[in-house]
Amino acid sequence: MNKITADHLARRACVYIRQSTPGQVQHNLESQRRQYGLVDRARALGWQDVDVIDDDLGISGGGTRRPGFERLLRALCDGQVGAVFSIEASRLARNGRDWHTLLEFCSVVGALLIDAESIYDPRLTNDRLLLGMKGTISEMEVASFRERAHAALLQKAQRGALVRRVAIGYVKGADDRIEKDPDARVRAAIDLIFQKFAELGSARQVYFWFDQQQIQLPIARGPEDAREIVWQPARYHAVHSVLKNPIYAGAYTYGRSKTTTRLEAGQKQVFRQKKHRREDWTVLIMDHHASYIDWDVYQSNQTMIAHNENARGGAVRGPIKHGEALLAGLLCCGHCGAKLLAQYPGPRVIRYQCSGYLLNRDHACCVMFGGLRADRLVSEQLLQCLTPFGIEAAIEAIATLQRAAEKDPTEAEIQEHLGDALYRSGRRYEARFAWNSSLVTAEDETAARIKAKLASGLTPANAAP
Repeated sequence: MNKITADHLARRACVYIRQSTPGQVQHNLESQRRQYGLVDRARALGWQDVDVIDDDLGISGGGTRRPGFERLLRALCDGQVGAVFSIEASRLARNGRDWHTLLEFCSVVGALLIDAESIYDPRLTNDRLLLGMKGTISEMEVASFRERAHAALLQKAQRGALVRRVAIGYVKGADDRIEKDPDARVRAAIDLIFQKFAELGSARQVYFWFDQQQIQLPIARGPEDAREIVWQPARYHAVHSVLKNPIYAGAYTYGRSKTTTRLEAGQKQVFRQKKHRREDWTVLIMDHHASYIDWDVYQSNQTMIAHNENARGGAVRGPIKHGEALLAGLLCCGHCGAKLLAQYPGPRVIRYQCSGYLLNRDHACCVMFGGLRADRLVSEQLLQCLTPFGIEAAIEAIATLQRAAEKDPTEAEIQEHLGDALYRSGRRYEARFAWNSSLVTAEDETAARIKAKLASGLTPANAAP
């Protein structure tokens, strides 16, 4: 029985072409040629008006938004399509919802579904049954592929051997081992990030310091097997990602994020979310490779970063606050539990006020009081508690100054980093001269500060804590 009628031929034929990934589009060229070859099959069957829909090349058919498929459905609803050509059911859809929607639309408007071998009329019971089975097989096929691939990846990750892309500061060595980058400038930049965070206690402040000092950070470009290191001005995301990544503590991790699927505006949307708790990570292997910091330091850094998140409100301690108030960000309201805001209504005037009224203007402020007296009382108690440690603090301060004479923790590091950049750009003489001059200057200035403090009577017996 000839299923193609004059009514079908009077309308146009749509050839739907799709490949799931950009890699398939670039490399699986024979599959493209086979799909585009359906145009000749449509003309051989009698269609003169043939529309090629290839908007979905490189887009998965697993339920995400596909402009080409939506265009096909609109053309079907308008009654303009007499037949839909595709190599197989998996090209049209990889999920039951899209597949059965297409079958229903074709059945209503009387359009045919034609693949490389057969012609199907969705209005016929037998053809509808065959098409339904093909769609189910296609959906199960992709599910089976994913399960097998995921199981293989998990098995390799549990051995710590699954290395897709290494972080800045590391390279992929022999047998996919993670090794420190042989470039001394890259290693120095990573070390400097952790040193400044230990000093400043804030990822944001570390970023500001790098930006003020005009120190560039390395960025990886290109595929892993041929990646290129590019030096760019510091960005907050680059600093924050280094501080958050456990790879710098010598740990191998897998499954630190999870994929969730939601329906939004009738379309399936896939989102990736971070797993914040280490207990939820799929794989965690300690001492897997050489580290930049210890694991204990990494954990303390994560605690500090978590406490600096203002968005979490009273659930965290909060970041260090600017201003003259000693207790800024440290006090909470005893009535509602909200944090007390430090305000400065006038010169040398400090006021602490409950922030709960900001969220609910209908209620009066729980508590408000002057801050000068509170700061003075707290500072007196603090100094009284620290008095027994005054001698130890003074000795430690002198020792710190002596260590700074050997290497200033700020200026010397900056000059070393900039000097290394100059050296790599070919200006060797300028780099070495700048580096040596900065060391002499740092040593002279530090020695002068020590002499001045000793001359003013700063001794272990009378030094302030």
